[in-house]
Amino acid sequence: MNVLIALLIGFLYAVSVYLLLRRSIVKLVIGILFLSYATNLMLFFAGGLTETSPAFVMASEAQSAVMTSDSLPQALILTALVIGFGVAAFSMVLIYRFYKETGTVDLDDLSDIEKL
Repeated sequence: MNVLIALLIGFLYAVSVYLLLRRSIVKLVIGILFLSYATNLMLFFAGGLTETSPAFVMASEAQSAVMTSDSLPQALILTALVIGFGVAAFSMVLIYRFYKETGTVDLDDLSDIEKL
C-alpha cells in the first residue's frame, strides 16, 4: 500500500511539473494546483495513519498514545486545501480578465501582441 501511495504522489508531482512547463496560463495554474495536492498527500501520509486508535486519548491511557495518528498534519492540510481553493478561484478570474484584454492565454502569443 505504501508503494502505491508513493507512486501516486510521484505521478502527481510529474504531472504538475509537466503542466508547469506548458505555454498556456490555464495549464500553469492547474499545474500549481496539482503540485499543492501532491504536497498535501505527502504531508498527510507522512503524518501517519492508524486504524486502531482514535486521535483523542484520555490521560489515564498515556501508554496507548503512541499508536494514535498525528492530527497536526491533518489540520494543516485542511487549511491548505481551503487556501488553495481560494487561490484557484482568484487565478481563474485573473486568467479570464487577461483573456478579455489580450485575446489569448498563450504566453508565446503575448510577446507577439506586445510588439504590435
